[in-house]
Amino acid sequence: MVAQASSAGGRGTAGAKGRGRPAWALALAAAALLASCEASDSAAALSPGKGVRLPDHRTINFRCEGTGAPTVLLESGFGADSGAWFKVQPALARTTRVCAYDRAGYGYSDPGPLPRDGAAIARDLDQALVAARIDGPYVLVGHSAGGLYARLFAARRLQDVKGLVLLDPTVETHVADPANDGLEGIRNRVQRCLAAASASPQPPLEDPQWQGCIPARRDPHQIEVARRPDSWRNQLSELDAIFGRTSDQVMRMGDLLRPIPAYVITASDTAAAAQKLGYASQSLWELQHMRLAYSFDRGAQRTVLSSHLVMIDRPEVVIEAVQSMLAAIRAGRPPDDLPPSETAAPPGGFAPDADIENPGATK
Repeated sequence: MVAQASSAGGRGTAGAKGRGRPAWALALAAAALLASCEASDSAAALSPGKGVRLPDHRTINFRCEGTGAPTVLLESGFGADSGAWFKVQPALARTTRVCAYDRAGYGYSDPGPLPRDGAAIARDLDQALVAARIDGPYVLVGHSAGGLYARLFAARRLQDVKGLVLLDPTVETHVADPANDGLEGIRNRVQRCLAAASASPQPPLEDPQWQGCIPARRDPHQIEVARRPDSWRNQLSELDAIFGRTSDQVMRMGDLLRPIPAYVITASDTAAAAQKLGYASQSLWELQHMRLAYSFDRGAQRTVLSSHLVMIDRPEVVIEAVQSMLAAIRAGRPPDDLPPSETAAPPGGFAPDADIENPGATK
């Protein structure tokens, strides 16, 4: 495995305009997206936070803890709401203000107008922060596809975003093959959930049509959200945009974010599901993340032994990285290098990977 990449003063190749990625890149990204959906099964059931009214009168749910600056903003991956950060947020809130939120159509937030691409998601976050009077400076923490959204938000708030921590992030790609098995499986699940929610009458929860639509925990509010067709329309639009409109939007940023310090954390186990489909190796997933780290003047990459759900599996890794970034910002200095990449399993192992053949379950 690649140990670490540090890009101080270096030029990177990530995000080069007009360059597509080979099929293995999409397979790995699809596997990561599928695993990201499992965050809802693992997350704690949470009560509503604070509803923030947007200019179009929709409500976005924020859950903030702690005091101090910079404010840490937590951006969940595809299919996950703010509850995904239950192991990370309380610890970080001991030293600064930390805000997680539900994107449109997730958790306690209202659905949003279509399309739900990265630009629309970043705009919602921007407007919600203004309405909630949550001022910068910010450190953005983005998981999976949330890494794309965090970067797009940073482009809107260049003066306010002082650091990025990207957890096993989705990397922009132009290769969006609709026949890719991994992506097609995710899309089929979302379409099936949309069909169940749109049926009149809706099938009982025990019906196989709901498989993978409702977290195993059966939280009453999450069941209510799953029964709303607009929630699934939002997810379907978001999914379709990730490797199309959203990736295009990120690529068009070019080197805009280069001056922002960034950490990229790679999960060792992300490629396992893609390998079941006969694609690529983990080292190629690491290579994408190294290139992403090199695209920042002060970027570093580290691989940790974890499932894709790093914030649930290895919360101490996330907490350490964010605290290191905060310390550097407060001291007015470049961030420290990340610790070396891991080559041995952590004590007690880590959470199971998503099963690409059975969305909504773990193996």
